[in-house]
This record gives sequence, C-alpha cells and structure tokens, in this order.
Amino acid sequence: MKVRVDADRCMGHGMCNALVPEVFEIDPESGFNEMDEFEVPDAQRAAVERGVAGCPERAISIVGETA
Repeated sequence: MKVRVDADRCMGHGMCNALVPEVFEIDPESGFNEMDEFEVPDAQRAAVERGVAGCPERAISIVGETA
C-alpha cells in the first residue's frame, strides 16, 4: 500500500512516529517525516491506520482510499 504525508499540512508534531516508529521515520534535523510518499507492506495496514488516526493535522493518508 502507498502512504502519503502532505508536507503542507504536516506541522512536525511527530505523533505518527511516536505511535508507529517502524513505519513513520522522522528526520532528526527537520523534525518532519523523512518521505512524502512511500510503500508499506499490506501486513502493516493496522500500524499505518494508527499513524493516520493519530495525526492531529490529518496530513497522512493511504493513497487511493477515501476517508
């Protein structure tokens, strides 16, 4: 599955990384997600959904799915 982080909406709270560090990596210099769009194995869907739900800015989405 493809995950997208909207860099314009992301405020660098780091909640995605705090909840799911195995999926969402934060750049230590900028404090923001390292990648805007990336592939995640389908087996990690539940983890990705926790990160999506935990983002206070709603900046994370699973590409091709509607909320």
